Amino acid sequence: MNRREFAQSTAGAIAAVALAWPRWHHRQRPVVRVNGSRLNGHLRELSRFGATPDGGINRVAYSAADLAGREYVIGLMEAAQLATSVDAAGNILGRRPGSDAGLAPLMFGSHTDSVPAGGNYDGQVGSLAAIEVAQTLAEHGIVTRHPLEVVIFQNEEGGKTGSRAISGEVVEREFNLVTRSGHTIGEGIGIIGGDLSRFDTVRREPGSIAAYLELHIEQGGVLERENVDIGVVEGIVGIKRWTVVVDGIANHAGTTPMADRRDALLAAARFVDAVNEVVTSVPGKQVGTVGRLEVEPGAPNVVPGRVTLTLELRDLDMEKIDSIYEKITTAGHRIGERSGTTFSFDQFYVSRAAPTDERLRRLVAQSAAELGLSASRMPSGAGHDAQSIALLAPVGMIFIPSVGGISHSPKELSHPNDIANGANVLLHTLLEADILVLD
Repeated sequence: MNRREFAQSTAGAIAAVALAWPRWHHRQRPVVRVNGSRLNGHLRELSRFGATPDGGINRVAYSAADLAGREYVIGLMEAAQLATSVDAAGNILGRRPGSDAGLAPLMFGSHTDSVPAGGNYDGQVGSLAAIEVAQTLAEHGIVTRHPLEVVIFQNEEGGKTGSRAISGEVVEREFNLVTRSGHTIGEGIGIIGGDLSRFDTVRREPGSIAAYLELHIEQGGVLERENVDIGVVEGIVGIKRWTVVVDGIANHAGTTPMADRRDALLAAARFVDAVNEVVTSVPGKQVGTVGRLEVEPGAPNVVPGRVTLTLELRDLDMEKIDSIYEKITTAGHRIGERSGTTFSFDQFYVSRAAPTDERLRRLVAQSAAELGLSASRMPSGAGHDAQSIALLAPVGMIFIPSVGGISHSPKELSHPNDIANGANVLLHTLLEADILVLD
């Protein structure tokens, strides 16, 4: 080999090492973990805002408790060395630069508002774990390639207003909707530091976020029952809801023979059972619910002439929802023919399914394994802010166990060790995503 060939060979080897450096450097990085005691202490402090006598919280969006809780969270973000701001929709953002300013940011976070008479873990675990991850990175001097954005979405429980603003899904008429705080959404946005006149500036374009990660309590009992540490969320289920009206004939309960009755409530009862039979006859994890019935005229001495009820179907596959719905409507019309009643169906709600990104699922499972934690794949039966961000970027979700499967209740609970485990999986998934997912 002459001198020129040697120089070219050496240059090629150096270039190859340079290209491999970020990946190699990441693999040599010491294993870091969050401060679980600090994280759980922050959760206890946050629970003071809107605390109720039974141990829960009432921190609905735009309330005084919500405002106080947000101020506390902003303080934590600043302590974690995040450049903190409130966007025009009222979302709280904490930014940290990366080594490559040309890359789109990695976003992670959740929400801190609650349902009325809620618990201390739904949304809050993911929000404060995201801040803890940022603080851990700062304390260890770890600089990611991608810029980071910790986000606390506003009014998740009232319709995912904050995340839907970022994905461009909020329509103007929503600003006039009155929330549980007593304020309209438009008024509430101003109360928490947003600006309706610049609301459209919040919307982002597809590709403007490199990936989104969200840690959340399961809100169900699968992980606890199966003794699994981490849920690798396959996606957030789609939801469709219908109003179903069953019409019969109202008549005197004493003078109408049983054989002559066209009892709408009896037909409705058979329909409720049919929904259960259809949904459980199809393989999979789909669920179906009849959650409300209104009986007319509702008198003890009158055969019911009309029943209005709701039908809800949830699954990761929207086409499967439609297929099950067709089977249910067929069953309803057969019940009507046999009982002398009629069934009508009117769809009034759709929430599309949002599958998580397969690459991020693998990274969540890999991070859990490297931390010595068990993991299992599962769907999310509840809606989350990730559902909106999925329109713009790959999303990944991490679940931790909920004691007794209880959520949206003062009895909601996740153990401190499970919370720390989830935060560590979030941290390591974020670091893996920074290097591997988007190279």
